[in-house]
Amino acid sequence: MIEPRANLTDIDENSVKAFLIAAETAGRLPAFNNIKTYELLDKLRLIENKQLKKAAIILFGKDPGKFYPNTFVKIGRFGKDDTDLNFQEVEEGNIIKLQQTVLNQLKHKFIVSTISFEGMQRIEKLEYPIAALREMLLNALMHRNYMGAPIQIRVYDNKINIWNEGFLPEGITLETLKQEHPSRPRNPIIADVCFKGGYIDLWGRGTTKIIDSCKEAKLPEPEMKEYAGGFMISIFKTSQKSLPNVIKDEIAAELNNRQKKAIPYVRKNGKITNKEYQKIFNVSRYTATLDLNDLVNKDIFEGSGTKGAGSYYTLKK
Repeated sequence: MIEPRANLTDIDENSVKAFLIAAETAGRLPAFNNIKTYELLDKLRLIENKQLKKAAIILFGKDPGKFYPNTFVKIGRFGKDDTDLNFQEVEEGNIIKLQQTVLNQLKHKFIVSTISFEGMQRIEKLEYPIAALREMLLNALMHRNYMGAPIQIRVYDNKINIWNEGFLPEGITLETLKQEHPSRPRNPIIADVCFKGGYIDLWGRGTTKIIDSCKEAKLPEPEMKEYAGGFMISIFKTSQKSLPNVIKDEIAAELNNRQKKAIPYVRKNGKITNKEYQKIFNVSRYTATLDLNDLVNKDIFEGSGTKGAGSYYTLKK
């Protein structure tokens, strides 16, 4: 789509230079010597009828928020739950900048590094694998609805999650994301430019890279789910995620075996329906309803807010 309010003075030349360096390093664009910004944007299909497209501003704009107010990334550090916000930061800018500045902000202020030494060499290791964080952020930047809410990153004591507005494309399920699958970018021109810059590979491997990175770091499998009108992925610091966060012993003792098995099922699959509960545990609809409502009353599950065939349950945040 054209952005009639913008012109070349709204493009950040430093971001263009950073992109060209990255693209040359990745070998996905010919080495353009002294190419003019207008020519480059035209080659990247970011100009139409001599006007900039909206994607040009989102990718290379000096101030994308001037045109689209919610293009920023919001980061919050929480305590025991979502009501306990300790501090927050907002990162603004175009995609070329955000994919680096957000990671820097996370590393320097929001997540912990452990320090060790090998001889005289100082080794810093983040509590979460940087490769997983990078892919989570890039996925959000590529697939978000840019006319909707900003990307939101929540950091807790035991996990970190990234949410972006926009549901999964038709034909792509949560289970599909855990295995080889085709790339279905929401914003194809943005994705193509980021591919040429070497930031992504356009083979649908982003989510499997996150899973593999966590496995290599001996962390639990990430949780992916459609939530509140968007997509959310969470990675966990410890292997203790069979139950959501921390459940008091007395509450855990009140759960029956079906309910205890349902919790890791939802961790893995993102949600469960009443019909699925009946089938998995070979119980009646009445029993499934009692079990699920009990999990809701204990603040372990929450309902989707819809009734009937489309209703489902997820882990309560």
